[in-house]
Amino acid sequence: MRTTCPYCGVGCGVLARADGKGGVAIKGDPDHPANLGRLCVKGAALGETLATRGRLLSPRIHGADASWDAALDLVVTRFAETIAAHGPESVALYVSGQLLTEDYYVANKLMKGFIGSANIDTNSRLCMASSVAGHRRAFGTDTVPGQYQDLELADLVVLVGSNLAWCHPVLHQRLMAAKAARGTKIIVIDPRRTATCEGADLHLALAAGADAHLFNLLLCHLADHGHLNAGFLPHVSGLDAAVLAARASMPADTGISAVDLAQFLALWAGSEQVVTVYSQGINQSDSGTDKVNAILNCHLATGRIGRPGMGPFSVTGQPNAMGGREVGGLSNMLACHLELENPAHRAAVQGFWASPTMADKPGHKAVDMFRAVETGQIKALWVLHTNPAVSMPDADRVARAIAACDFVVVSDIWPNTDTARLAHVLLPATGWGEKDGTVTNSERMISRQRAFMPAPGMARPDWWQLAQVAQRMGFAGFGWTQPAQIFAEYAALSGVAGRLGSDFDISALQAADYATLSPVVWPQAAQKGGRFFGNGQFHTPDGRARMIPVAARLPAATPPDFPFRLNTGRVRDQWHTMTRTGLAPRLSQHLGEPYLEIHPKDAARLGLAPAMLACVTSPQGRAILRVMVSDRVAQGHPFAPMHWTGETAPSGRVDALVAAITDPISGQPASKSTPIAIRPFGAAWFGFAVSRHDLHPTCDYWVKSAVAGGTQAEFAGASPPADWTEWASALFGGAVPSSAVSDRARGLHRFAFSEGGALLGAVFVSPDPVLLARGHLAGLLGQAEHSALAGRPGADQPDPGPMVCACLNIGLNTILQAIANHPAPSVAALGTSLGAGTNCGSCRPELAALIHRHSHREAAE
Repeated sequence: MRTTCPYCGVGCGVLARADGKGGVAIKGDPDHPANLGRLCVKGAALGETLATRGRLLSPRIHGADASWDAALDLVVTRFAETIAAHGPESVALYVSGQLLTEDYYVANKLMKGFIGSANIDTNSRLCMASSVAGHRRAFGTDTVPGQYQDLELADLVVLVGSNLAWCHPVLHQRLMAAKAARGTKIIVIDPRRTATCEGADLHLALAAGADAHLFNLLLCHLADHGHLNAGFLPHVSGLDAAVLAARASMPADTGISAVDLAQFLALWAGSEQVVTVYSQGINQSDSGTDKVNAILNCHLATGRIGRPGMGPFSVTGQPNAMGGREVGGLSNMLACHLELENPAHRAAVQGFWASPTMADKPGHKAVDMFRAVETGQIKALWVLHTNPAVSMPDADRVARAIAACDFVVVSDIWPNTDTARLAHVLLPATGWGEKDGTVTNSERMISRQRAFMPAPGMARPDWWQLAQVAQRMGFAGFGWTQPAQIFAEYAALSGVAGRLGSDFDISALQAADYATLSPVVWPQAAQKGGRFFGNGQFHTPDGRARMIPVAARLPAATPPDFPFRLNTGRVRDQWHTMTRTGLAPRLSQHLGEPYLEIHPKDAARLGLAPAMLACVTSPQGRAILRVMVSDRVAQGHPFAPMHWTGETAPSGRVDALVAAITDPISGQPASKSTPIAIRPFGAAWFGFAVSRHDLHPTCDYWVKSAVAGGTQAEFAGASPPADWTEWASALFGGAVPSSAVSDRARGLHRFAFSEGGALLGAVFVSPDPVLLARGHLAGLLGQAEHSALAGRPGADQPDPGPMVCACLNIGLNTILQAIANHPAPSVAALGTSLGAGTNCGSCRPELAALIHRHSHREAAE
């Protein structure tokens, strides 16, 4: 079955088939234009995430199973009563970039056209709203001009605030293949030295927040050195004002050396075919929209847009963030890129829908929406396929607001997420492999997600749930029986939008065979090859692009009590809050704990050593994180990933630290610059456990993850329990240890639990971080327990070490040994000898870094 990956915005094609063993075999679709058969490690592991154990299989009302009729009738009653008593602005939908376009369309139609409120927003607000706002200011519409093939046709690719190697690995593979084939130059602009830097020709470790200053400097350089495109500038307005504002930003300390800055300016100015790829490092800022426009200004001034191998390119983080933008899933937009503020657009959509009303003003954007929940302005909330109690900034405050809301509905596949636990009504949704619909990737390519598994239990598609509520509220126009009908209606509406001048018109697909629909980049009919702007035509009233004056500014200084500035992001093998990736054991072996990456000088000053725990505080919240000491981050600017939840690491919920400060134009939160304080966490003991069953620890710090055949967990506490044997026994449901070793004087304790002679689990306690062969121990589950308490394999079983290549289960020690034994180590040589990096390629930057460090050590010796 041909379908599409449910993770990032690359939109990779996937082939899924039954493997004959009760599971599903996954491989990349060689015919899909986005990935041409490639998959990253997350996509390759999709078959390991399809378990139904623990799924939400029936509706629940106040925690008790209920029928669909009972649950839907209650939702309708409470929403209708709330609207009658307090008006349509008292209800809201918070949706997700993981919804399919058909789901999004129904939600948008219900909320804006029939309830009459624009209080529908999406978690995509957190990742790309600044790009939307920047596009609309410059182009008149939220049009992404770039295509993936531009990365392969460009002479220079500039990656700004984008760790492409980890967050969009397949695009990074395509870029690196282009570099090898045609010598493409790559510049990475990022305060951190990320994995993406390993393949770059130049890394500009700019000062945090200085992106707009840098591109203003570039604009001035282009103007001063004759690089403006006189033939394209008649299609552009605002050049003089933009250059004047850019000059006002100088001089600016970007943190970049004069030599590196000069090289960047010369390369960008001298490369006609230049692509500037940007992502969360630009968008997640309180001046993100201005940063986007500073980038767009440079491309517009040089005419390097709308032609092969050139242009600005925003890459999105979710599988259907683009589809949500197209369908009007944001609170300040209408469907098909029409404008909510435009009376003619509102009238056209209302007429097409034959709806009784139409929202006539923007609704609450995500952060403001949950503030309105907190104040009681929003009294009924429906959350679909997202986890705001973890993923929103100031997450603890958001969780408290949801908990206090009069009525909360959550549609999800899991009943135990941080948000689902706060719901009055839970509605069981279908997940990937069960859902049927379309998604749009970062290059405007519409692809099909197809169902290849039956829906478990009473799970139903999100569009069906929304349509049922609409019909029970007495609204006409929601009587679809299959998603193909919704897509056809949506495509027809886009034709209306096209006649109003919108860029989004897929009406040619209205009569397409939905079942066999192949990937298609819109708009094929209106623009040759699906490209925009190469002809100088934009969607503004005068048809010209607008260069925006950008008054660049740096973040305010951190206060004395919170002297560090926290940067947040993702890790290679996890995605969002791990409700899917956390099910695949191999995806937790690379970086399996919430951590704080901190510069060595900061760590030394604070008394932090590697593998210790740090207590991190901000005005919003608190977290305990494992310490990773690294010069990949700048002094004063530590980094922490955002994936862990109350289910997997309750003290590692990083978004509880993040301030809910937003860009004033886009409403996107500034998730990469929160002031924090750091101190050592006074751990009196550390622990590690593996178990064939789930673990439910009770201590100050714990994190658990899946391993083959069970669960592993890390622990720590500020004070030891009164009796270690009782504590370990309680961890295993009251079972009695089958063997134990204790050295009370040294604070060392080890316990093994067996069942029928086979290892059920083991616990290890130490006053220092526990040093064990964790993978070896996990592999002993279900086997004879006699060697478990050793914690390490015997001499005849080398320890492979921590995971590096998750596809082929190749550990650090194995790789280091291969590097040391090779006369001329290279990534290719490691691929030949071990297979490392030859499957998905996501680990190739780390392999290169290991070889680089080895070479430096040998040179020093």
